[in-house]
Parts: sequence; C-alpha cells; structure tokens
Amino acid sequence: MADEQQHGVKFPQEVLDEYAALGIDLPALFSAGALGERMEIRILEASAERVVATMPVKGNTQPYGLLHGGASAVLAETLGSVGAMMHGGSKKIAVGVDLNCTHHRGVREGQVTGTATPVHRGRSTATYEIVVTDDQDRRVCTARLTCLLRDTES
Repeated sequence: MADEQQHGVKFPQEVLDEYAALGIDLPALFSAGALGERMEIRILEASAERVVATMPVKGNTQPYGLLHGGASAVLAETLGSVGAMMHGGSKKIAVGVDLNCTHHRGVREGQVTGTATPVHRGRSTATYEIVVTDDQDRRVCTARLTCLLRDTES
C-alpha cells in the first residue's frame, strides 16, 4: 500500500477503512505527537493487538550518558496510547490515567525498540504492557499503561 510505504506505519486494513469512511486519511495525519517526533520515535506497526516503534538513544539521555528513564516512559506511553486508540476506534479517544515503568538496564548507544501488547481491552479502559529492548534484544524497561476511553465529542 502506497500510504503505508510513504508514512512507514503498518495499519490493519479494517482500521484504514473505518477512518476512510469518515473522510480521514489516518496514515497522513498519524504521528507520535510533537514530543514523540522531537524524541525521534518512529512507529512501525499499529493495531489494537500490537504497536511497535523505535527510538534512538542519542538525544534521549540523562547526564550520565544513559537512556533517560523518562524517555523510556514517553516511548511506553506513546505506544500504549496508540494501542488504546486503535482499540477504541474512531468514536473514542484514549487518555492515559496510569503509567508505571521498571528500568532493568542502562543503554548508552544505538536504538531501543518498544512493543506494546494488550493486557485488557474493555469498553471504558484499555491496559497495555510495553517492553522496551536494546539492539541486542535485551529488556531495558517494562511498563504498563492504562488509558481511559472517552467518547469523542461529535
């Protein structure tokens, strides 16, 4: 699909169709948000079942030269929110209400990859586990995000 290649995010066809029926070109407007873009988060895959993204370590470090724990938290909240948004569909917005992160190891270079998978997908809340790994596929951080799913104002 041309949009997928142009924007780099793989969406399920049924999600693209749902938004297209509303006159919304989801790949054209989709992003990791202003903070995510500033941190160079690149979302590769987005569905209610799985969200995957990468983020460089460079530019996202704390004074000791290690990946900042807050950067891992931003990556986790971004991915969990995207998963919750995809679960909620076009008639809901996802609002993060609880985030916790456990940092397992430091990273000084390369990039990290975050993968969000659902723990719970309900009518009013969605909870995702986000695992952040380094270039050697070692776990850097484990996070959990719960989002409230609110009706869009029509």
